[in-house]
Amino acid sequence: MNTNSWESVIGLEIHVQLATFTKLFSSSPTVFGSEPNTQASEIDLGLPGVLPVLNKEAISFAIKFGCAINAKISNQVVFARKNYFYPDLPKGYQISQLDDPIVGEGKVKILLGDEEKTIGITRAHLEEDAGKSIHDLFNESSAIDLNRAGTCLLEIVSEPDLRSANEAVEYLKKIHKIITFLGISDGNMSQGSMRCDANVSIRKFGDDKLGTRTELKNINSFKFVEKAINYEISRQIKELEKGNSIKQETRLYDSTKNTTRSMRSKEEANDYRYFPEPDLIPIRISKDLVNEIKQNLPELPEALKKRFIDSYNLSDEDADLIIANKETASFFEGVLSHNVSAKSAVNWITGDLFALMNKNDLSILDSKITPEHIAEIIKNTDNQKISGPSAKKLLELLWESGGNVEKIIIKEGLEQISNDNQVEKILDEVILENQKQFLQLKEGKDRLQGFFVGQVMKKTSGSASPQVVNKLLKEKLSK
Repeated sequence: MNTNSWESVIGLEIHVQLATFTKLFSSSPTVFGSEPNTQASEIDLGLPGVLPVLNKEAISFAIKFGCAINAKISNQVVFARKNYFYPDLPKGYQISQLDDPIVGEGKVKILLGDEEKTIGITRAHLEEDAGKSIHDLFNESSAIDLNRAGTCLLEIVSEPDLRSANEAVEYLKKIHKIITFLGISDGNMSQGSMRCDANVSIRKFGDDKLGTRTELKNINSFKFVEKAINYEISRQIKELEKGNSIKQETRLYDSTKNTTRSMRSKEEANDYRYFPEPDLIPIRISKDLVNEIKQNLPELPEALKKRFIDSYNLSDEDADLIIANKETASFFEGVLSHNVSAKSAVNWITGDLFALMNKNDLSILDSKITPEHIAEIIKNTDNQKISGPSAKKLLELLWESGGNVEKIIIKEGLEQISNDNQVEKILDEVILENQKQFLQLKEGKDRLQGFFVGQVMKKTSGSASPQVVNKLLKEKLSK
């Protein structure tokens, strides 16, 4: 298979569940994890005689996104019925938007190494979500959970500007960062708050004509998006090099086998028999509303990164780590509000705190660690009240149970031993126990100095001042 002669063309359709308290056309709640079929009202089920009422907050959230990507905002909201049959679509149609999406053309920039690339966004429109089919609950039948039916979705459609799985993932991460910083969605992909359909085709390098595309449906992680697209590119190349054609179809990604499989033929817009939603009149969007939303946008990732670099003298790499998500950025500024060094804050957050988060598979908001805790650890380390190892132990204790830093230092005996006499007594014990190594150190094996410092730290459970140990050791070597 000669991959060098083929070019992939990729576009993403990203479905973002908006963080509204109620659904798009009903007052039903949207709490994740509720008992099946407890959050679906008569409106969500489309029972006879009911009428949808548009969620005003969903309109504001969609406009927020449009302003963030400098897109054209429609002057009216018009809905259409998208007709198709599926067991988890109780009404037999989905209320969506077709000809006049609330958000028009926009663009975002992604970073690929040191190069910046602009990705066009065709549109972003509002629509209601379907329910959920569950196929592994019963042996010979499927179950339907309609809690999700009617939930507010913003579907973000890109231009086919992406040329690799890596580019697709970077673009997806950029959209994820924008929606979470805006506060319009939690972006939790494992809970379905953000899902992705990838349209993939290939063509010979130099060809202008697009190849036949396949749609990879409902991928819910960055890793799986990359794997699914890479597999599909490879599959299409193999088929074409065999002399076969590519079918326009919807395919599912199997993460356990790392393969895609055919689900159904890919529909075109006319297959859905769109027509204007008769129960919802067009709603005007005033310029005043758009301007008000635009003026009150929160600080977006690019602006925040620039401010952190300019204000706190962070490196580009450190700034990227700190703005990885909204919660980490807020936590960082919370630490700095206690008048500590920005560099120290970055080191503790991205080093030891991130390590604990990854080890326990928790977010920064799930831990008992507060910005004040990190600030107090930094201050107690800087004034040499506690040593580096004791500071790490203190962080672990705070992670487990929270609490007051000063009280934990006293209770656990973490306060640094800086008294020369106390440290010297322990150092003498170490030298007595390791006389051979001490003679080698005196003869010039300098690497053993770290050994003696380490032994003293071990005897004091990390409480001895390394500076004092090194000073006293130097004095003894000079005698």
